[in-house]
Amino acid sequence: MNFLTSSLFFILDEFIHQALWQEGEPVWSALHQLKNYLNSKELGRIETNVPSSAHLIHPELISIGEGTTIEPGAMIQGPCIIGRGCTIAHGAYLRPYVVIGDQCVIGHAAELKHSILLNRATVTHFSYVGDSVVGHRANLGAGVKCANLRLDRAEVKVRYEETQWNSGLKKFGAIIGDDVQIGCNCVLNPGTLLAKETICHPLLNIGGYIPPRSRVSGGREIQIGISHA
Repeated sequence: MNFLTSSLFFILDEFIHQALWQEGEPVWSALHQLKNYLNSKELGRIETNVPSSAHLIHPELISIGEGTTIEPGAMIQGPCIIGRGCTIAHGAYLRPYVVIGDQCVIGHAAELKHSILLNRATVTHFSYVGDSVVGHRANLGAGVKCANLRLDRAEVKVRYEETQWNSGLKKFGAIIGDDVQIGCNCVLNPGTLLAKETICHPLLNIGGYIPPRSRVSGGREIQIGISHA
């Protein structure tokens, strides 16, 4: 499955946690490795001021880099690594097993769970990212949801052209490549793969594999008429 490896989605040279991916393994293999990776780290190093009104659960399992802003009302559960120069906004909820790179932004009321964010990724307000990977400089517009569980609770399969691949995961949201832009209120179905530089228009239901530099739209045009009394 060399065609669905991390290089199709990310350039990992500057990402400090690139060891999550092994050569030749499918891009979602990092989600298989995430728990063991965090459990192997010496955590508890907090290099920024955390306001008393922010909630850190198991702070000994949380590391936060220099220059990161944690706003009042944020909740962070360990194990978790947050890089340098990030912003974690009021009301953001980081559940266990999250790795966040440098200069990332997590917006108000956004929720992350068992996920990886590469450097300068942005997850804006009211978004949900579960069991997913978000690439460098990728931006999730307000209200984007990465659905991570099939309705029948079966293993998530990855669709590539006319073939389906077993992911080995019952919870698997999306792989969102470098520089991908996702419009407001899109839903990414379990096992969605968006390759580099793809643009998704707002209000879409997206699934399967989307090739690099694609533009995904709903194909509908808004018509504005003039009403008469």
